[in-house]
Amino acid sequence: MRKVWFQVNRRSFIKRSLWSILTVIGAGSGGYYYARNIEPSLLQIKKETIASSKIPSSFDGFKIIQFSDTHIGFHYTIEQLKDLVHQINMQDPDMVVFTGDLIDAPNQYHQYADVHSALLKINANYGKYWIYGNHDHGGYGTEIIKELMQQSQFTLLQNNHAIIEKNVDRIIIAGIDDVILGNPDLNKTLYQTNSDLFTILLAHEPDFAETTRLYPVNIQLSGHSHGGQVRFPFLGHLYTPAYAEKYVQGKYTFDNENEFTLYVNSGIGTTRLPYRFLCNPEFHVYTLKHTV
Repeated sequence: MRKVWFQVNRRSFIKRSLWSILTVIGAGSGGYYYARNIEPSLLQIKKETIASSKIPSSFDGFKIIQFSDTHIGFHYTIEQLKDLVHQINMQDPDMVVFTGDLIDAPNQYHQYADVHSALLKINANYGKYWIYGNHDHGGYGTEIIKELMQQSQFTLLQNNHAIIEKNVDRIIIAGIDDVILGNPDLNKTLYQTNSDLFTILLAHEPDFAETTRLYPVNIQLSGHSHGGQVRFPFLGHLYTPAYAEKYVQGKYTFDNENEFTLYVNSGIGTTRLPYRFLCNPEFHVYTLKHTV
Protein backbone atom coordinates (compact mmCIF):
# COMPACT_ATOMS: atom_id res chain seq x y z
CA MET A 1 0.00 0.00 0.00
CA ARG A 2 2.85 2.36 0.80
CA LYS A 3 4.34 1.74 -2.65
CA VAL A 4 1.07 2.70 -4.38
CA TRP A 5 0.77 5.85 -2.24
CA PHE A 6 4.32 6.82 -3.19
CA GLN A 7 3.63 6.27 -6.91
CA VAL A 8 0.47 8.37 -6.87
CA ASN A 9 2.09 11.24 -5.01
CA ARG A 10 5.23 11.03 -7.13
CA ARG A 11 3.10 11.31 -10.27
CA SER A 12 1.24 14.28 -8.79
CA PHE A 13 4.52 15.93 -7.83
CA ILE A 14 5.94 15.46 -11.33
CA LYS A 15 2.83 16.90 -12.98
CA ARG A 16 2.74 19.92 -10.69
CA SER A 17 6.45 20.52 -11.22
CA LEU A 18 6.01 20.32 -14.99
CA TRP A 19 3.10 22.76 -14.81
CA SER A 20 5.26 25.23 -12.90
CA ILE A 21 8.19 24.86 -15.32
CA LEU A 22 6.03 25.15 -18.44
CA THR A 23 4.19 28.14 -17.02
CA VAL A 24 7.49 29.91 -16.44
CA ILE A 25 8.67 29.04 -19.95
CA GLY A 26 5.36 30.18 -21.46
CA ALA A 27 5.50 33.45 -19.55
CA GLY A 28 8.43 34.52 -21.68
CA SER A 29 6.78 33.75 -25.02
CA GLY A 30 3.63 34.09 -27.04
CA GLY A 31 2.28 31.00 -25.27
CA TYR A 32 1.50 33.03 -22.19
CA TYR A 33 -0.45 35.63 -24.17
CA TYR A 34 -2.40 32.93 -26.01
CA ALA A 35 -3.28 30.96 -22.84
CA ARG A 36 -4.17 34.12 -20.94
CA ASN A 37 -5.99 36.20 -23.54
CA ILE A 38 -6.96 34.11 -26.57
CA GLU A 39 -8.02 30.53 -25.79
CA PRO A 40 -10.28 31.39 -22.80
CA SER A 41 -12.55 33.20 -25.28
CA LEU A 42 -12.56 30.48 -27.99
CA LEU A 43 -15.91 28.95 -27.10
CA GLN A 44 -16.62 25.55 -28.65
CA ILE A 45 -19.96 23.80 -29.07
CA LYS A 46 -19.67 20.05 -28.49
CA LYS A 47 -22.46 18.00 -30.05
CA GLU A 48 -23.31 14.49 -28.86
CA THR A 49 -26.08 12.06 -29.78
CA ILE A 50 -27.42 9.99 -26.89
CA ALA A 51 -29.12 6.87 -28.25
CA SER A 52 -31.07 4.37 -26.18
CA SER A 53 -34.08 2.09 -26.45
CA LYS A 54 -35.23 3.62 -23.14
CA ILE A 55 -35.63 7.02 -24.76
CA PRO A 56 -39.31 7.29 -25.76
CA SER A 57 -40.18 7.98 -29.37
CA SER A 58 -41.69 11.34 -28.41
CA PHE A 59 -38.25 12.45 -27.21
CA ASP A 60 -36.48 11.51 -30.44
CA GLY A 61 -34.58 14.68 -31.43
CA PHE A 62 -35.04 16.27 -27.98
CA LYS A 63 -32.15 18.71 -27.46
CA ILE A 64 -30.49 19.32 -24.08
CA ILE A 65 -27.79 21.95 -23.57
CA GLN A 66 -25.35 21.69 -20.67
CA PHE A 67 -23.15 24.57 -19.60
CA SER A 68 -20.97 24.58 -16.52
CA ASP A 69 -18.35 26.37 -14.43
CA THR A 70 -18.72 29.92 -15.67
CA HIS A 71 -16.88 31.29 -12.61
CA ILE A 72 -18.22 34.75 -13.35
CA GLY A 73 -16.04 37.45 -11.82
CA PHE A 74 -12.76 35.53 -12.18
CA HIS A 75 -11.72 36.86 -15.58
CA TYR A 76 -15.17 36.04 -17.00
CA THR A 77 -17.26 39.10 -17.79
CA ILE A 78 -20.93 39.98 -18.18
CA GLU A 79 -20.32 40.59 -21.88
CA GLN A 80 -18.97 37.06 -22.25
CA LEU A 81 -22.00 35.73 -20.39
CA LYS A 82 -24.35 37.60 -22.73
CA ASP A 83 -22.57 36.09 -25.73
CA LEU A 84 -22.85 32.63 -24.16
CA VAL A 85 -26.60 33.08 -23.70
CA HIS A 86 -26.90 34.14 -27.35
CA GLN A 87 -24.95 31.06 -28.48
CA ILE A 88 -27.15 28.78 -26.34
CA ASN A 89 -30.37 30.24 -27.71
CA MET A 90 -29.07 29.88 -31.27
CA GLN A 91 -29.09 26.10 -30.72
CA ASP A 92 -32.86 26.17 -30.00
CA PRO A 93 -32.70 23.83 -26.96
CA ASP A 94 -35.66 21.98 -25.51
CA MET A 95 -34.00 21.93 -22.08
CA VAL A 96 -31.01 23.71 -20.54
CA VAL A 97 -29.03 22.44 -17.55
CA PHE A 98 -26.31 24.20 -15.57
CA THR A 99 -23.98 21.93 -13.61
CA GLY A 100 -22.52 24.28 -11.03
CA ASP A 101 -20.00 27.01 -10.15
CA LEU A 102 -21.79 30.08 -11.44
CA ILE A 103 -19.82 32.83 -9.68
CA ASP A 104 -16.28 32.40 -8.44
CA ALA A 105 -16.63 34.24 -5.10
CA PRO A 106 -20.35 34.93 -4.48
CA ASN A 107 -19.93 37.12 -1.41
CA GLN A 108 -17.49 39.44 -3.21
CA TYR A 109 -19.48 39.87 -6.42
CA HIS A 110 -21.68 42.89 -7.12
CA GLN A 111 -23.17 42.58 -10.63
CA TYR A 112 -25.98 40.19 -9.76
CA ALA A 113 -28.61 42.22 -11.60
CA ASP A 114 -26.64 41.84 -14.84
CA VAL A 115 -26.22 38.09 -14.34
CA HIS A 116 -29.95 37.73 -13.68
CA SER A 117 -30.82 39.74 -16.79
CA ALA A 118 -28.61 37.51 -18.95
CA LEU A 119 -29.70 34.13 -17.54
CA LEU A 120 -33.37 35.09 -17.73
CA LYS A 121 -33.05 35.33 -21.51
CA ILE A 122 -32.14 31.65 -21.93
CA ASN A 123 -35.07 29.94 -23.65
CA ALA A 124 -36.06 26.30 -23.18
CA ASN A 125 -39.64 25.05 -23.56
CA TYR A 126 -39.13 22.05 -21.24
CA GLY A 127 -37.36 23.87 -18.46
CA LYS A 128 -34.06 25.17 -17.14
CA TYR A 129 -32.44 23.18 -14.32
CA TRP A 130 -29.33 23.62 -12.19
CA ILE A 131 -27.32 22.06 -9.37
CA TYR A 132 -24.89 23.42 -6.81
CA GLY A 133 -21.14 23.31 -7.39
CA ASN A 134 -18.56 23.76 -4.65
CA HIS A 135 -18.06 27.46 -5.49
CA ASP A 136 -21.82 28.05 -5.25
CA HIS A 137 -21.81 26.82 -1.65
CA GLY A 138 -18.45 28.48 -0.96
CA GLY A 139 -18.07 32.19 -0.31
CA TYR A 140 -21.37 32.20 1.61
CA GLY A 141 -23.08 31.73 -1.73
CA THR A 142 -25.65 29.03 -0.97
CA GLU A 143 -28.66 31.33 -0.54
CA ILE A 144 -27.34 34.09 -2.82
CA ILE A 145 -26.98 31.79 -5.82
CA LYS A 146 -30.21 29.97 -5.04
CA GLU A 147 -32.22 33.20 -5.11
CA LEU A 148 -30.48 34.41 -8.27
CA MET A 149 -31.14 31.19 -10.17
CA GLN A 150 -34.74 31.05 -8.98
CA GLN A 151 -35.33 34.59 -10.22
CA SER A 152 -33.71 33.56 -13.52
CA GLN A 153 -36.33 30.77 -13.85
CA PHE A 154 -33.91 27.89 -13.23
CA THR A 155 -35.22 24.99 -11.13
CA LEU A 156 -32.85 23.70 -8.44
CA LEU A 157 -32.25 19.96 -8.27
CA GLN A 158 -30.75 19.32 -4.84
CA ASN A 159 -31.18 15.64 -4.05
CA ASN A 160 -34.44 15.51 -5.97
CA HIS A 161 -35.78 14.95 -9.47
CA ALA A 162 -38.32 16.16 -11.98
CA ILE A 163 -40.45 14.28 -14.50
CA ILE A 164 -40.30 15.67 -18.02
CA GLU A 165 -43.42 14.87 -20.04
CA LYS A 166 -43.85 15.06 -23.79
CA ASN A 167 -47.08 13.81 -25.28
CA VAL A 168 -47.69 10.64 -23.24
CA ASP A 169 -44.01 9.86 -22.66
CA ARG A 170 -41.72 10.72 -19.76
CA ILE A 171 -38.05 10.91 -18.83
CA ILE A 172 -36.38 11.85 -15.53
CA ILE A 173 -33.96 14.68 -14.84
CA ALA A 174 -32.34 14.41 -11.40
CA GLY A 175 -29.63 16.25 -9.48
CA ILE A 176 -27.55 15.82 -6.34
CA ASP A 177 -26.11 18.37 -3.94
CA ASP A 178 -22.43 19.21 -4.30
CA VAL A 179 -20.11 16.42 -3.18
CA ILE A 180 -17.44 18.63 -1.59
CA LEU A 181 -19.44 21.24 0.34
CA GLY A 182 -22.97 19.87 0.20
CA ASN A 183 -24.78 16.73 1.32
CA PRO A 184 -25.35 14.51 -1.72
CA ASP A 185 -27.92 11.74 -1.28
CA LEU A 186 -28.61 9.65 -4.36
CA ASN A 187 -31.13 7.42 -2.59
CA LYS A 188 -33.22 10.49 -1.74
CA THR A 189 -32.72 11.89 -5.23
CA LEU A 190 -34.13 8.79 -6.91
CA TYR A 191 -36.78 8.00 -4.29
CA GLN A 192 -39.97 6.63 -5.90
CA THR A 193 -38.63 6.99 -9.44
CA ASN A 194 -39.48 4.43 -12.08
CA SER A 195 -36.31 2.61 -13.12
CA ASP A 196 -37.86 1.88 -16.52
CA LEU A 197 -37.74 5.58 -17.39
CA PHE A 198 -34.67 7.06 -19.06
CA THR A 199 -32.83 8.91 -16.27
CA ILE A 200 -30.29 11.73 -16.46
CA LEU A 201 -28.37 12.77 -13.34
CA LEU A 202 -26.66 16.13 -12.85
CA ALA A 203 -23.64 15.82 -10.53
CA HIS A 204 -21.05 18.59 -10.36
CA GLU A 205 -18.09 16.33 -9.56
CA PRO A 206 -17.48 13.69 -12.27
CA ASP A 207 -15.83 11.10 -10.02
CA PHE A 208 -19.22 10.64 -8.33
CA ALA A 209 -19.88 8.36 -11.30
CA GLU A 210 -18.29 5.56 -9.27
CA THR A 211 -21.39 5.77 -7.05
CA THR A 212 -23.91 6.60 -9.77
CA ARG A 213 -23.01 3.52 -11.81
CA LEU A 214 -24.55 1.36 -9.07
CA TYR A 215 -27.97 3.00 -9.46
CA PRO A 216 -30.64 2.98 -12.20
CA VAL A 217 -29.19 6.04 -13.95
CA ASN A 218 -28.43 6.11 -17.66
CA ILE A 219 -26.52 9.38 -18.08
CA GLN A 220 -24.49 11.55 -15.69
CA LEU A 221 -23.64 15.11 -16.74
CA SER A 222 -20.79 16.74 -14.80
CA GLY A 223 -18.36 19.65 -14.86
CA HIS A 224 -15.90 20.75 -12.15
CA SER A 225 -12.73 19.49 -13.86
CA HIS A 226 -12.38 22.33 -16.41
CA GLY A 227 -10.94 19.55 -18.57
CA GLY A 228 -7.68 20.14 -16.76
CA GLN A 229 -7.72 23.74 -18.08
CA VAL A 230 -4.05 23.47 -19.11
CA ARG A 231 -3.14 20.46 -21.26
CA PHE A 232 -0.03 19.48 -23.16
CA PRO A 233 0.62 16.98 -25.96
CA PHE A 234 1.57 13.53 -24.64
CA LEU A 235 1.21 14.71 -21.03
CA GLY A 236 -2.49 15.59 -21.10
CA HIS A 237 -3.86 17.53 -18.15
CA LEU A 238 -1.44 18.51 -15.43
CA TYR A 239 -3.85 19.14 -12.57
CA THR A 240 -7.52 18.68 -11.72
CA PRO A 241 -9.40 19.36 -8.46
CA ALA A 242 -10.57 16.74 -5.99
CA TYR A 243 -13.33 14.44 -7.28
CA ALA A 244 -12.27 15.17 -10.87
CA GLU A 245 -9.12 13.10 -10.83
CA LYS A 246 -10.34 9.93 -12.50
CA TYR A 247 -12.77 11.35 -15.05
CA VAL A 248 -11.55 14.60 -16.54
CA GLN A 249 -12.90 15.35 -20.00
CA GLY A 250 -15.31 13.97 -22.57
CA LYS A 251 -17.30 10.74 -22.69
CA TYR A 252 -16.87 7.64 -20.53
CA THR A 253 -18.89 4.45 -20.92
CA PHE A 254 -19.41 1.83 -18.23
CA ASP A 255 -20.22 -1.82 -18.69
CA ASN A 256 -23.33 -2.37 -16.60
CA GLU A 257 -26.99 -3.19 -17.05
CA ASN A 258 -28.01 0.49 -17.25
CA GLU A 259 -25.62 1.20 -20.14
CA PHE A 260 -24.39 4.03 -17.98
CA THR A 261 -22.48 6.89 -19.63
CA LEU A 262 -20.69 9.87 -18.10
CA TYR A 263 -20.12 13.15 -19.93
CA VAL A 264 -17.62 15.61 -18.42
CA ASN A 265 -17.94 19.19 -19.63
CA SER A 266 -14.72 21.26 -19.70
CA GLY A 267 -16.54 24.35 -18.51
CA ILE A 268 -16.78 27.94 -19.62
CA GLY A 269 -14.61 30.02 -17.31
CA THR A 270 -11.33 29.52 -15.49
CA THR A 271 -10.42 29.03 -11.85
CA ARG A 272 -7.25 29.36 -9.74
CA LEU A 273 -5.25 30.55 -12.76
CA PRO A 274 -6.79 32.53 -15.65
CA TYR A 275 -5.33 30.28 -18.35
CA ARG A 276 -6.55 27.74 -20.85
CA PHE A 277 -4.20 25.84 -23.11
CA LEU A 278 -5.32 23.12 -25.55
CA CYS A 279 -8.55 23.01 -23.54
CA ASN A 280 -11.12 25.36 -25.04
CA PRO A 281 -14.17 26.50 -23.06
CA GLU A 282 -17.25 24.62 -24.20
CA PHE A 283 -20.91 23.85 -23.79
CA HIS A 284 -22.56 20.59 -24.81
CA VAL A 285 -25.55 20.00 -27.05
CA TYR A 286 -27.01 16.52 -26.49
CA THR A 287 -29.61 15.22 -28.91
CA LEU A 288 -31.68 12.27 -27.69
CA LYS A 289 -32.34 9.44 -30.13
CA HIS A 290 -34.94 6.70 -29.73
CA THR A 291 -33.69 3.27 -30.78
CA VAL A 292 -35.58 0.02 -31.09
